[in-house]
Amino acid sequence: MSELFVRTLREDPADAEVPSHRWLVRSGYVRRVAPGIYSWLPLGWRVLRNVETIVREEMDAIGAQEVHLPALLPREPYEASGRWTEYGANLFRLQDRRGGDYLLGPTHEEIFALLVKDLYSSYKDLPLSLYQIQTKYRDEARPRAGILRGREFVMKDSYSFDIDDAGLAKSYDQHRDAYIKIFNRLGFEYVIVHAMSGAMGGSASEEFLAVSETGEDTFVRSPGGYAANVEAVRTPAPAPVPFDDLPAAHVEDTPDTPTIDTLIAVANERVPRVGRPWTAADTLKTVVVMLRQTDGAREPLVIGLSGDREVDVKRLAAQVEPAEVEPFTEEDFADHPALVKGYIGPGALGTESVSGIRYLVDPRVSTGTAWITGADQPGRHVFDLVAGRDFTPDGTIEAAEVRAGDPAPDGSGPLELARGIEMGHVFQLGRKYAEALGLKVLNEHGKLVTVTMGSYGVGVSRAVAAVAENTCDEKGLCWPRALAPFDVQLLATGKDVAVLETATELAQRLDEAGVKVLLDDRKASPGVKFADAEIMGMPTIVVVGRGLADGVIELRDRRTGDRRDVPIDDAFGEVLTEVHGRADATRPDLA
Repeated sequence: MSELFVRTLREDPADAEVPSHRWLVRSGYVRRVAPGIYSWLPLGWRVLRNVETIVREEMDAIGAQEVHLPALLPREPYEASGRWTEYGANLFRLQDRRGGDYLLGPTHEEIFALLVKDLYSSYKDLPLSLYQIQTKYRDEARPRAGILRGREFVMKDSYSFDIDDAGLAKSYDQHRDAYIKIFNRLGFEYVIVHAMSGAMGGSASEEFLAVSETGEDTFVRSPGGYAANVEAVRTPAPAPVPFDDLPAAHVEDTPDTPTIDTLIAVANERVPRVGRPWTAADTLKTVVVMLRQTDGAREPLVIGLSGDREVDVKRLAAQVEPAEVEPFTEEDFADHPALVKGYIGPGALGTESVSGIRYLVDPRVSTGTAWITGADQPGRHVFDLVAGRDFTPDGTIEAAEVRAGDPAPDGSGPLELARGIEMGHVFQLGRKYAEALGLKVLNEHGKLVTVTMGSYGVGVSRAVAAVAENTCDEKGLCWPRALAPFDVQLLATGKDVAVLETATELAQRLDEAGVKVLLDDRKASPGVKFADAEIMGMPTIVVVGRGLADGVIELRDRRTGDRRDVPIDDAFGEVLTEVHGRADATRPDLA
């Protein structure tokens, strides 16, 4: 410790929002350089390398081969795939001295496809899986939570190349199984959820999420085993119901009712109905947004949903990307006079509309459902407006918030909501990138066919934060042994020369036995050493101090808090047992 490049802090960093950020900085593992950009100090670098080792071992086990591609990439391949524009503001763009356009790679589908195209030309060369562990760059609008959401990060990205869809399915399953082994070894609770493919494209996509209350991703799961990112949840649409006996639509005066709450109050006062009062669930709310396309064009979109639900901005964004969602401004309303703010209804929208504005509704707005909604006139609403009879939307959209208790799409029970950190993502890309970049090989009949690809990512640097988030406590970090920078933190406490000599001798013997030991030999008080050991989070803490006079040292388990005295003559063997027993326990394949 007297030589280690580290400085622990007693106060939280000002920008710390989550526990992992607070403890990784305070314990001297990482250091902020700029928003979303961090330096890795010796302790943090050791943990990062331990994560990389686990990832490499499991990727090598499925026959994937490691390469290393540049992070500075030319524009042309991304122009060919369309992602030069689709990535939008998230892409770091730059020019060289000759004016050539480049980017800092956020992910490498295009470059891997070109690499294989350059070297392989026959079906006999396939299947093939390649991977790299490399620094990536994304210009996050709001980098936060330390290394959990940064602009520069380390990721393992791998790519499979197959002659047909059956081969892709096999490669996908191999990678998926490898990810299960990786995350089991990392030692935190995770779930596998259905996900959106987004800008990546492809036919199938799953995310591996570390369960965490501080996670940015919301996911759902059911008692029957269904699990999905909220963006990927598909709402079961009610079956159409007959509407022949429903009353005709009628417009009523509803002054000063620009909100759902005011509308319900006025409706129950002026247009009461027999049986039960009107509620927000009886209203068809309209939400207007502006979509900005990748070419800069702006397009209005009106969304219809039940008045007792809100639009989930993340769900909406996932449905319309690569377009970006922007607020609908007062100037936009002035440019579209058919939209009467606060009183918009299907009368000015839908398939019969001449306004040219798309009108998409929540799947629960199904044929035969009756609603109170805007009459496209200030201070007026239409009652008993029936979908499929009085209006026809242009389609449906999954933009409404998902709630706990909603039915699972597969009928496996009510949904519960939880939060998680995205740790891995697997995609069945198909032929999108291979077609864009001309990646073809000769099949067994001598015919050129397009290769089908898969893409698979693991957040390596994010895993450090996710594990810290999942295992830390009120005292500091608390590493599982598989990731800890050292197996043992050995504290020499007290001024007696014999204490330091005994601690040093024990550290040397453990080191020779292959145990990674951090010896605290500093001229610091016991309190400082204990505090630093707790905040740094090594799995085993060994204390050589005042107990030495009685022939004992103290062993502490950082994760459980258990303490016990051990005779000095038995210390070496006891520590070895502690280390090797715990090491096996953190490896499901060895337990």
